[in-house]
Amino acid sequence: MNGTPPGNRPEEGKADGPVSDISVQDASGKGPHAPQTAPAGGLPQGQAQDSTGQNAPDDDSHGISSGRTAGSDVILDRMMRLHPKVIDLTLDRIRELLGRLGHPERALPPVIHIAGTNGKGSTQAMIRAGLEAEGKRVHAYTSPHLVRFHERIRLAGELIDEGELMRLLDECDRVNAGAPITFFEITTAAAFLAFSRVPADYLLLEVGLGGRFDATNVIDRPALTVITPVSFDHEQYLGDTLGQIAFEKAGILKPGVTGIIGPQLPEAREAITARADAIGAPLLLSGQDWQVWEERGRLAYLDQRGLLDLPLPNLAGPHQVENAGAALAALRALGIGEAGTEAAVTRAVWPARMQHLRRGPLVEAAPAADIWLDGGHNPAGGQALAATLSRMPERRTHLVCGMLNTKDIAGYLLPLTAVAKDLRAVSIPNAPATLPAEETAAAARTVGLTAHVSENVLAAVEEIAAADPDSRILICGSLYLAGEVLRDNG
Repeated sequence: MNGTPPGNRPEEGKADGPVSDISVQDASGKGPHAPQTAPAGGLPQGQAQDSTGQNAPDDDSHGISSGRTAGSDVILDRMMRLHPKVIDLTLDRIRELLGRLGHPERALPPVIHIAGTNGKGSTQAMIRAGLEAEGKRVHAYTSPHLVRFHERIRLAGELIDEGELMRLLDECDRVNAGAPITFFEITTAAAFLAFSRVPADYLLLEVGLGGRFDATNVIDRPALTVITPVSFDHEQYLGDTLGQIAFEKAGILKPGVTGIIGPQLPEAREAITARADAIGAPLLLSGQDWQVWEERGRLAYLDQRGLLDLPLPNLAGPHQVENAGAALAALRALGIGEAGTEAAVTRAVWPARMQHLRRGPLVEAAPAADIWLDGGHNPAGGQALAATLSRMPERRTHLVCGMLNTKDIAGYLLPLTAVAKDLRAVSIPNAPATLPAEETAAAARTVGLTAHVSENVLAAVEEIAAADPDSRILICGSLYLAGEVLRDNG
């Protein structure tokens, strides 16, 4: 490594990638002042509505997976039925409940708060791998889950057990006493209770939706904040310009607390730095205070402390180099040393992000095929997925795709036309908001993909295997679909 990044700086605004967590192997740059209100057309407090009954996370897995165990199933389903099915983005309800619970959010270990459109989960997984390699006990909160709700709450490295989850949910439900509250808010309160009662060195706290009015944004002084690349998604809740969306994400920044900012398009970067300047939040900006790039099959990271020469991330895809940069900047800001920085890029595991399927009915149905799973679902995710496929060994690639009806289908699929031979569309099981397979196929045809409709994922894989047995099959389009696949093929 020569310590000089190609082209001086990594390209700003490159799309972060195929998109949450199940396991880890085992100078300020502030801009001009910004107003304290959202940009024109931004998100008024309490306005966004949805029928999912929760503060929808920055992905597309709404509702409760059928893979939960029985005891918590009953309580979680009751919460979905009894509380209003509305995304009402305000912090009033969760603050009221946390007060009744004795303010567990004030008794947490040091918090690393993470927002962004893409890459939050991968970045969190890398930070956790680095911290744990240094012997730190780490809590983690993420959403949504893929198969079981328990995936959302990790206590000192282990997923919460069924008995403890039931006790916490019951306690929150009892204390809330039927008051209006969203599913995401009450389950986030339960997570805070859990985190406050188990000793740990850090809590990695992932935003659900946006940032400014997200239920996680009740930590007055986190140890660190991180904003991964911002792009278009959930415009119905966050605004229809990149600046408005970035303003909502920047709501997690806090006065005097360092913010690690991943690569951003200019409009998003301007909104984030303006907010930081307005509240006095020092920033460590990608391309200015730290830089990351790939060189000769290695990862190079440079900041004012010096150059790191590391293996490429074990998470697949060139976009993971940028995610690794944000994770390394966070770890360096926390004083983590060489063992931790190397573990961050070599030990992190993040399911449904270009995950290679190696067992289960799908593999048995297509034994000669190379089957992958990815939960990306927005245009930036499609771009990064295409970049990942373009760097893999040459092989005919067939898509099996299911998406929700709230997504930009054509925007997601357009980049994939350059790397995919065709697409088989499926409806997502158990997802009321699924886009019918026929409509997904129609959208694919509008961007130039040959598209067919299949009854389900297994049928699609069987059809591909019969026609092109040694091809690559990529199942994609939704974390909700990914969860259904992993239930039997994880």
